[in-house]
Amino acid sequence: MQNTQNKAQEIALLESHAIRAAEAGRMDEALQYWTRVLALDPNHVRTLSALGQQALRRNDLNAARMAFQRVVDIDGSVPQEWVNLALACRALKDEQGEEAAIQRALTLDPMELVSLILRADLLERQGKLHEAVGVYSAVTTVAPPMDRLHPELRASVARAFAYRQKYDNACAAFMDAYLDPHYQTFAGEKLGRFRDSFDIVVGRKKRFDSMSTQYHYPLLLTVEFLERADFPWLDAIEAGTDAIRDEFLAILDAEEGFTPYISYAGDKPVNQFAELNNSPRWSAFHLHKDGKLVEENAAKCPRTMELLAGAPQPDQPGRTPSSMFSLLKPKTRIPPHGGVSNCRLVTHLPLIIPEDCGFRVGNQTREWVPGQAWVFDDTINHEAWNMSDKLRVILIFDIWHPHLSVAERAMITAMTAGMNAFVAETLSLEA
Repeated sequence: MQNTQNKAQEIALLESHAIRAAEAGRMDEALQYWTRVLALDPNHVRTLSALGQQALRRNDLNAARMAFQRVVDIDGSVPQEWVNLALACRALKDEQGEEAAIQRALTLDPMELVSLILRADLLERQGKLHEAVGVYSAVTTVAPPMDRLHPELRASVARAFAYRQKYDNACAAFMDAYLDPHYQTFAGEKLGRFRDSFDIVVGRKKRFDSMSTQYHYPLLLTVEFLERADFPWLDAIEAGTDAIRDEFLAILDAEEGFTPYISYAGDKPVNQFAELNNSPRWSAFHLHKDGKLVEENAAKCPRTMELLAGAPQPDQPGRTPSSMFSLLKPKTRIPPHGGVSNCRLVTHLPLIIPEDCGFRVGNQTREWVPGQAWVFDDTINHEAWNMSDKLRVILIFDIWHPHLSVAERAMITAMTAGMNAFVAETLSLEA
């Protein structure tokens, strides 16, 4: 037992000396220490791996392969061991050996990034382009963001993204030509949904789903912008745009009642909104807030409130309805985000819209036009920007999702009130 312990200590000491010598660039000295380790333990895996790496660096490919082969014969339980063997085989142009080693590495860990990179590269070299794109796609899925990647892997991962993009572009161009006569056959038909589905397949668009952050109602239609014709009650509100704008301008002159749109306490995580938290660059003049009428503000714009009364605003005590004048100052961008619940939709009535303003919901990007309202699902990823040097102003208010029945709306209202009652009762018990 004592001899075994002494031997292990000696090996550890020699290995330590070898590592320090190698790090200092004294490779001949490191090699002497590693040779002494192998004399004590011919199957010392770390030493054999180190010798294989050194052989690769000096382009002694046969020695490298021999060392790595011994490692996997002795152990072979770690993907990196098979990756090393695959690299040596690739350098020797032994595709069969390379492929076998990569397969063993991925059998141990199918999500191992370097192994996937090697398999994709091999398939591409073999001309198996369709198989290669599948593995390159796996690389882009598994890889962490570039800033968290090891510098030596960034070029390979960037190549994976580029390969996938090139493949998708080629596929899209081919399919556009292939489908063109079919589109002509159905000219005049509404094929927007099909076109979106195809664009998602070939990577021209992303898939965006409803991602309600608080309350999600199943099986409701999920669409970025709803058809304007489905909301005939908007006609009266659009017709009142000038009166609404005039009431806002009077409020703006008074410079009272405006608050930051985003306002979190200093100890709360604000994520993408950190730059705009408690900032006047994105502010609001609330008419309804958290389900309650802001009487002082509403009194200043009676015509606006009269017109809003014609909208099917939701009723969730403590949450909705919500309505406000939203102000976005020059050179300000609202980052991508999602809303709290898909049981209500959001309406924009543009009032003051300078150039270089835009709005994206999912895959659709639009420009506001004063007096032209739209309704969108804010639980789909969306963002807005004002790159002009002037103020942008919109009247924003929420409405019930039109596909909810009267009974469903009543139950949502009751559920919200019940949750509020539960919280109040719990707080009273705690007190």
